[in-house]
Amino acid sequence: MRQLFCFLAVLFAFCTLCSADGFIVIHDPPQPIPGHFSFAPLEVTYHKVSITIDGPIATTRVDQEFYNPNAAQLEGTYLFPLPAGGAIDRFAMDVAGKMTEAELLDADRAKALYENIVRQAKDPALLEYVGRDAFKARIFPIEPHGKKKIVIQYTQTLKTDSGLCEYVYPLSTEKFSARPLRELSVKVQLKTDRALKSIYSPSHPVRIERQGERAASIEYEAKDVRPDVDFKLIYTQAPDAMAMHLLSYRDPAAAADAPGYFLLMVSPGRLEKKAVSGRDICFVIDTSGSMNENGKMPQAQRALRYCLANLNANDRFQVVRFSSEAENLFDKLVDADKPQVQRAVDFVEHFKPSGGTAIDEALTKALSFKDKSSQRPFMVLFLTDGLPTVGETSEEALVKLAEDRGTRLFCFGIGNDVNTHLLDRLAEQTRGVSQYVLPKEDIEVKISAFYDKIQQPVLTNLSLDMQGDVRISELYPHRLPDIFNGDTLMVLGRYQGQGTVTAALDGVSDGGKQRYSQALHFAKADEHAEFIPRLWATRRIGWLLDEIRQHGESAELKNEITRLARQFGIVTPYTAFLILEDEQKREVPVQWRNMRELEQDRQVRTQSSAAFESMKDEAASETSRSGGQAVANAQALGQMRASQQAPSAAAPSTQNGALDKSPAGPASAAGGYRQNDNYAQQARQVANRTFFQNGQVWTDGQIQTRADWAIKQVTFASDEYFALLKKYPQAAAWLALGNQVDLVLGDTLYQVR
Repeated sequence: MRQLFCFLAVLFAFCTLCSADGFIVIHDPPQPIPGHFSFAPLEVTYHKVSITIDGPIATTRVDQEFYNPNAAQLEGTYLFPLPAGGAIDRFAMDVAGKMTEAELLDADRAKALYENIVRQAKDPALLEYVGRDAFKARIFPIEPHGKKKIVIQYTQTLKTDSGLCEYVYPLSTEKFSARPLRELSVKVQLKTDRALKSIYSPSHPVRIERQGERAASIEYEAKDVRPDVDFKLIYTQAPDAMAMHLLSYRDPAAAADAPGYFLLMVSPGRLEKKAVSGRDICFVIDTSGSMNENGKMPQAQRALRYCLANLNANDRFQVVRFSSEAENLFDKLVDADKPQVQRAVDFVEHFKPSGGTAIDEALTKALSFKDKSSQRPFMVLFLTDGLPTVGETSEEALVKLAEDRGTRLFCFGIGNDVNTHLLDRLAEQTRGVSQYVLPKEDIEVKISAFYDKIQQPVLTNLSLDMQGDVRISELYPHRLPDIFNGDTLMVLGRYQGQGTVTAALDGVSDGGKQRYSQALHFAKADEHAEFIPRLWATRRIGWLLDEIRQHGESAELKNEITRLARQFGIVTPYTAFLILEDEQKREVPVQWRNMRELEQDRQVRTQSSAAFESMKDEAASETSRSGGQAVANAQALGQMRASQQAPSAAAPSTQNGALDKSPAGPASAAGGYRQNDNYAQQARQVANRTFFQNGQVWTDGQIQTRADWAIKQVTFASDEYFALLKKYPQAAAWLALGNQVDLVLGDTLYQVR
C-alpha cells in the first residue's frame, strides 16, 4: 500500500491539472520520501470566468489563483487549451516583478507537447485536447506556500445557424485534478441583435435572468467540485412571437436504420406584461393541526403573502383554507386589485392550525371556481402536509375530481406524511407540477421560487403535430406543459429518416386559439449535439421507472430500463440494482461486468435493491406511498422525467439518488487512479460511448455485446500506444479517461495497462 501511495504522489506531481481550464505542469518535482508526502499538487483558491457576448463576438476573461502548499520552490509551465476560433487578447502574470511572456501553439505543436507530457507524466488527460491550439507560458518561481495569479482573455466569433448559437468554454480539464476546485463561477452577459428566445445550458444548471427581450445574464456557481464537462450555452434568436428551434443527433457510426435523437426548444422569449395572458388562480392551503409543527404555518403564510403580492394586474384569484372543513374567502374569483389583495393578506394572517385534513372538500371547492365560459388559464396552487383524513380519502376518487376540467394543479407536499401518488397524479392529470418540501427545507423559499416561474402564462393547452417524411416517436414529456414568459419548453424524442418536417404548435393565448407553424430539418447524420441521446434516455428511464412505481413491475419495463441504463451510463439506486441483476442472470464473465466494485459491496448493493423494491411496492400498497422513502422516490423520478442536463460526474447524486460507497467496501480501501467518491459517478459517456470504472480500469460498455473479441495488450504511453492513436484518432477522447482502459476498436479489445 505504501508503494501505491508513493506512486500516486509522483504521478500527480508531474502533471498538476489544477484549474478548470488552464493547468500547470510541474517540472522536476521533488521526489516523495517513501511513507511520506513531500510534494503536494498545486491548489486553486478561486477560478472565475466572465464572458461577454455582444452579437456574434464573445470575449472571455479568466481569473485564476494557484497556491503552492509545498515548502519547496517549484517551476512549471502553464497551458491553456483554446476553444476553436479563440484568439488571445491578454495574458497577465507577475513573476518576480516582471510580466511573463506567453506563446501561442498551433494544433500540431500543441499535439506534440501534449503527447510528450503523456509520455513523461503518465497522464493521458491531455489527449482530449488533441486538435486544439494551446497557449503556453513558463512559470518560475512558484514560491513555497505562495500564490500565483493569472489573468487570460480571449475573443472568438460565434457561428449562428438558423438563429441558433452555441458558446463553449473548456471547463473539463479540472476533472483529473488532485483536489476539487474550491470556488468556481461562470458568468455570462448576453446581448443580441434580435429577440432572444431559448436560453439553455445542456451541461450545467444555470441561473438565467432576462433583461428585456435582447439581453440576459447567465450564472453558474459551485464550490468543491471537479468539473468533468465543458460549459455549454445554447441560445436562439428569432423575430417571431413563438420560436421553435431543433437540435438533432445521429451517430454516423451507427447502423443505417438506427434512430436519431432530437431536442426541440420552443420559447416566446421575454414579453411585455401586457402581452401575457391573465390568469385565474386559487390558492389552497392546509391549516390542519400538523401544520403547527416545525414552524410550517408561519413559513407557508409568508409564501402565500409573497404570491398574493405578485399577482398580475389582469389576474383574478381566490383563497381556500382547509382543515376538517374547507373555507373560501370570496364568493367568486375576484380581481387582483389592492383592496382585494389586502383582504386576502388579512385572511391569511389569521390562519390557526387545528383539526384534520379534508382534501376532498378543499379540492371540490377550489375546482368549483373555474369559469367554464372563459378560456383563461385556471390554476390551483395546492399546499398540504398530510394524508386525507376527513371525507373522501380514496386516491382514485380524489384524482377523478380533477379529470377533464381544464385546470392546472400545482401540488406542494410538505414533509414526509403525504400521499406522493395522489399529489403526483393530480399534477400529471392536469399538466401541472408536483413538488416536495423536505422537513429541513424552507417552505417560503421553495414556493416563492416556483411561483415566479408560473407567474405569467403565454400559451396554454398545448398540442404538437409534426408532419413530413420523418417518423417521430417516444416524445418526452408526453403531455406538454404550458409555456410561461421567459420560459423554454424542451421536447426530446427519437426519429427515423431525414428531411424537413412541418411542426405545428397549437394552444390558447389571451383567451383565443393560436397556431404556430415552422419547418424543421432532421439531419441524416449529425455529431454536433451528442448530449441529446443521454438526456433523452434520462427522461425515458425516469418515465419507465415511474410506470413501475405507479402501476407495477413487468419484465418488459425492467429489461428496457436495464438496457438504456447500461447503454447510456445512467446509474441510480434503481438502475444499479437492475444492471447487477441482469449481468448475473446472463452470466456475463466477471471481468466484463460493468459494476464489479458495487457487486462486491454488500451494504450499498443492499441499499440499491431496497430502493428499487420500495418503489415497486408503492404500486401494490397505499401505505407505501407516504413516508421518507416514498418522497425520495417521487423526487428522484420527477427530477429524471424533467431533466435538462444529463447526469454528470461533476455533480454528486443527492440524497434521493445517492449510491455512496460503504466505508468498509473494497472500493474505499482500494484508492486507485482517479477514484471517484460515488458509484453513480463511475459511469461516463464519452464521445457517444459508455465506460464504467472498476478499480483503476475503465471498461468499455461495448464489451458485453459479444464474447469472441481478439484481445491485444498495449503498454500505456508506449510507441504502440501512440500508433494506436494515430490509426484511430477518435479514440483520443476514450483513452483520455485514464492509463488503464479496456477499449473496443473494430473487432479487437485493446487492454491498455
